[in-house]
Parts: sequence; C-alpha cells; structure tokens
Amino acid sequence: MTGTIVVCGAGTMGRGIALVGATAGIRTVLFDLDPQALRMAMEYARQRLARSPGENRTAEEAVALLHPTTDIHACIGDVVIEAIAEDVGLKRSLFNRLAEINHSDTVFTTNTSSLSVTEIAAGVQHPGRVCGMHFFNPAPVMRLVEVVKARDTRRETVLTIMELARAMGKTPVICDDSPGFIVNRVARQYYLESLRIVANGATDLVTADELMESCGFKMGPFRLMDLIGNDINFAVSSSLYEALG
Repeated sequence: MTGTIVVCGAGTMGRGIALVGATAGIRTVLFDLDPQALRMAMEYARQRLARSPGENRTAEEAVALLHPTTDIHACIGDVVIEAIAEDVGLKRSLFNRLAEINHSDTVFTTNTSSLSVTEIAAGVQHPGRVCGMHFFNPAPVMRLVEVVKARDTRRETVLTIMELARAMGKTPVICDDSPGFIVNRVARQYYLESLRIVANGATDLVTADELMESCGFKMGPFRLMDLIGNDINFAVSSSLYEALG
C-alpha cells in the first residue's frame, strides 16, 4: 500500500500499530494530545526497530516514516486508525473532526475491542467508510486483525482495510459487527472460567497457567490477563455481559 495512514492515540495499542505501519514502509502519522506519550512512543519505536527494522530498510529509514504530532490538522491520510479511549462519543467526535480536514474517500477505522462499530459509525459523516480494524496486543507481534463490518460499511471500505492489513504483514479476518466480534467473545470463557476455578479454590493461578500452557496455549490465562491489563479485560467482559446478558 502507498499513501499515508493516521494513527490516533499513542498508548500501548496506538504506538504498536504505528510501528507496524512504519515497519511495512508506510508513511505513518501518530497523533496524540500528550507530547510525553508521543516521546515515549518514538523511543519505543527506535528500540524495537534497532532490533528488527523490517525488510529492505534500515531502522533509521523506518523511524523516518513515523511522524508524531499533537496537531490534529496534520492528521491527513488515506486511512485513519483510532486507538483512543473506549468511549463511543469520543471516537465519533474524533472521526467527525478529522472528516472536516480529510478527503471524502478517507477510510475511518476503530481499534475498539468491544464497542459497537455500527453505533460509532452511525454518528459519523458518511458511515459507509467506517469499519473496525481490531489489532491484538502486542500489535507488532500478533498477526491477526479483525476487520469488522458495521451495518452501513461499504464493500470498498472492507477491501481497502483488508489490503492495508496484508500490506502491514497481518492476517485479516472479516466479521460482522457483534458483541466481542470473534476473538473476545470466544476468549471470555478462557478468562472467566479460569478466574472461577481459582476463586473456588480448585487450583492456584500459577498451576492454571502451567496446565493451559502444557496443553498448547502459548500463554496461560493469568499471564495473558496481566499482559492485556485487568482494567481492559474487565471492561470487555462487562461490555459483553451487558450486550448478551
């Protein structure tokens, strides 16, 4: 893919997604209102790229493709990927502000792991160009990307994001917008049943992790919850509970 992507949010997911773009040779604008977050994201990128710069380019060349900014007017690109707070109103507001300064063909994607993409898109100008692009943590390592088709998402929008995901070295999977999409819906049982058996005293968390890893899981449920963050895991579980009862 040629052109420019804009990644909004320089937290754990945003900086990882931006790094994936630069490593793939894509010009990447990384936007955040916090200058410190941007500095930390650039240092993270330099450290990762020093170890593995990607094919056919040096670490310096890859870093040069990253453009950190606190100026929303610099956020002009072919695809926008937002990775900000899990709040429908904030995501809608950001997309509408960016719609005012971008081309009408710019595609807007959300990295939400649990919110309704259809609900986000409903309040955005031209909802047909909005879809989900759900990366997994850590974004530079995990190959799967869920491309989430909302109620009004155009076919061309989905094809554009599938192409971008492949250009970023990822494996895209299309799914319809539904609570938890595919992975987070299935994964609830992995987390919640593990929590239940430890809470009931059937085993301890170290043993639970070792047992699941011995069965072929790359990471036990408690190690994985520590990596994801229990605040995020709780928010996703609560969202699914509210949606599905």
